Amino acid sequence: MAKLYRLIIRANEIRGNCPVFEVGDKIVVESPHIILNETDALCVHALGSMLSMITALSHGINLKELGLAHENGNVGYVQCLDPGHPYTPGGTVTFEIRRETLP
Repeated sequence: MAKLYRLIIRANEIRGNCPVFEVGDKIVVESPHIILNETDALCVHALGSMLSMITALSHGINLKELGLAHENGNVGYVQCLDPGHPYTPGGTVTFEIRRETLP
C-alpha cells in the first residue's frame, strides 16, 4: 500500500492586505479531506493555487520535482493567486506546505 501524507499548509508571509489569513494560520489536509477542526481559515483564491498539487503531495510526489522546493524533503512553498496592489485591493500569501507521514 502506498504511503499517505498529512499536509499542514501554513500562511508564512503576507504581502499587501489579505482579508482571510493572518501569518501562522493553517489549513490541514488528509486528502481528500480538509480537517476543518484543525484549519484556521480557507480562501478560494489560496485553495485554487494549491489544489492541483494537494493530491500529488498527499501521495508522496516529491516537492522538489513539482518545483515547490530547492531540496528534497517534506517542506515546500506555494503562493496565493491574488497579486495584490496595484492590481487588486487584496494581497498575496506565501504558504509553507509541511508534509507528515500518516500512520
